Amino acid sequence: MVTIPRVVIAAAASGHGKTSVATGLLAAFRARGLAVSGHKVGPDYIDSGYHALAAGRPGRNLDPWLVGEQRIAPMFVHGATTPALADIAIVEGVMGLFDGAAGHDGFASTAHVASLLQAPIVLVVDARGMAGSVAALVHGFATYDPTVRLGGVILNRVGSPRHAEVLTEAVTAAGLPVLGVIHRHDALATPSRHLGLVPAAERSSEAVRTVAALGEVVGAGVDLDAVLRLAADAPSLPDAPSTPSPKPEASRPVVAVAGGVAFTFGYAEQTELLTAAGAEVVPVDPLHDERLPPGTAGLVLGGGFPEMHGEELSANVGLRDSVAALARAGGPIAAECAGLLYLARSLDGRPMCGVLDVDATMTERLTLGYREAVASADSVLAPAGTRVRGHEFHRTACTPGAGDPPAWRWSPGVAEGFVRGAVHASYLHLHWTGVPGTAERFVDACRTP
Repeated sequence: MVTIPRVVIAAAASGHGKTSVATGLLAAFRARGLAVSGHKVGPDYIDSGYHALAAGRPGRNLDPWLVGEQRIAPMFVHGATTPALADIAIVEGVMGLFDGAAGHDGFASTAHVASLLQAPIVLVVDARGMAGSVAALVHGFATYDPTVRLGGVILNRVGSPRHAEVLTEAVTAAGLPVLGVIHRHDALATPSRHLGLVPAAERSSEAVRTVAALGEVVGAGVDLDAVLRLAADAPSLPDAPSTPSPKPEASRPVVAVAGGVAFTFGYAEQTELLTAAGAEVVPVDPLHDERLPPGTAGLVLGGGFPEMHGEELSANVGLRDSVAALARAGGPIAAECAGLLYLARSLDGRPMCGVLDVDATMTERLTLGYREAVASADSVLAPAGTRVRGHEFHRTACTPGAGDPPAWRWSPGVAEGFVRGAVHASYLHLHWTGVPGTAERFVDACRTP
């Protein structure tokens, strides 16, 4: 068993300030000299990037839809003890406290994950335009599900000191402690884009300054000692590994993993699983590196915003040619969303790698949601017939939208993505932890002459 103090940061709805509060708590506790670990409920990569900046270690996602609820606690323990045991773990929720996968009765909601982690919840309330009515809101969230433990409230975007007094009296009368009051700070607003916040990697030094400022504001407005006491109430969890230990290998194939500001979407466990499967994982930045790393046997192209960097990606002819050469030679390539666009013939009219006979364009339509899919053909990721759960998250479209064979089929029989030789490309984001054997299958394909 392992003891990890932890709290879940939840809210009544999206936009109430969960990311600002969670990131600020991580930064404030780290400034005190504590080892901190950041986690995000759901598939969102971007919030995890801000957590990583604040904590100084990878941000981790906890999504029962993607990985199965039985893996949530082991994954949490792994993240909170890697590279060292955290003094406190902050788990940021998704949407409203009880909002989960549509039609699945709260499955994958913040409340669901908090229950799996046996963690107390701190409710962030956007108090703009509220006074005594905050008591009804807090009371409702505290009593709606008796299995959920609401341990306190942080009032966010509070106006005057008098406003804070009225709100605090109302929440206290409702039977919950106020753990913090954060006043309005418009200067700390994080810029957003069509799919959410701008990734921390794209903001560079500005993001670092924002995270530091959030730490100062949250540290000043929140009773950190009270949060620590609440977190310490969480019971111990089984110390079960969620990722295998690396195997000793005489020969480790080089697997390049795309990074840089154009490819910021990826789960930390993916590279850990590749390493454990026997690969030598090497980063590559498609914006700046002119060739794939020496000896590259396989390539993983995750998600991101290539449409925001299309001109620079297209101008890097050397790397585009290197990727196309790897595909022609039969080197395994796994591409998700942004990776699919990069492998296309063109993106918004700009030449890309040309590995696939596909043209991609930005659209006005947002495609977003969880998916259940079945592998249509044997590929470097999975045998035909493999059932997976993933999510889509894009404003682009490909013509054609699927190959022969496609990568996946999902209800009601929709075909999507491409399997072409050793290339697997799709809009579907997977968490490889939830599809056991994926990393091993990919690395084994990299070893094949």
